[in-house]
Amino acid sequence: VQFVESGGGLVQPGGSLRLSCQVSGRIFTIYGRTMAWFRQAPGAQRDWLASTTKIGATTYADSVKGRFTISRNNAKDQIYLEMTNLKPEDTAVYYCNVNPPLDNWGQGTQVSVAS
Repeated sequence: VQFVESGGGLVQPGGSLRLSCQVSGRIFTIYGRTMAWFRQAPGAQRDWLASTTKIGATTYADSVKGRFTISRNNAKDQIYLEMTNLKPEDTAVYYCNVNPPLDNWGQGTQVSVAS
């Protein structure tokens, strides 16, 4: 299975970004699986941010609750992360994966929040 994240960039504090993740695999589909977004800041461990279950129920880390929204399109094997009111501490590389995560990760997408 492969995860390809996109949509990152440089944004000012208070700005917004929408990340996308394309999941592919010969016999893999996100249908029926809990999917999640994670992030890793420089020098820090990779942290879980948000999950969406097979029925679309969502949960969030306290640090992003109320600002980030996770969603999914099972037909396209894609998941998304809508990020609003971004803060400098949101600067990190963002990854998607199954939850609990598989051992293989994509290259991630860099999000930088700075004036």
